Amino acid sequence: MAVAGVLTGAAFGFVVARLARSYFLDVKMPGALPVVLSAFVLLAAAVVASWLPAARAARIDVIQALRSE
Repeated sequence: MAVAGVLTGAAFGFVVARLARSYFLDVKMPGALPVVLSAFVLLAAAVVASWLPAARAARIDVIQALRSE
């Protein structure tokens, strides 16, 4: 899901940058390095944000959690 979001955001950003360049002459496309680094940071944050709750949930005893409900 995060990969789909990064790819969609990159495609939309490319289209918006091209559109902005047609209206404003000083707008330049970013290089590949900032785009790749930001995509990597976003994907790493998504992995951490999904891994931490999953690891916490894996430590809980299922029977005990059902009894407390």
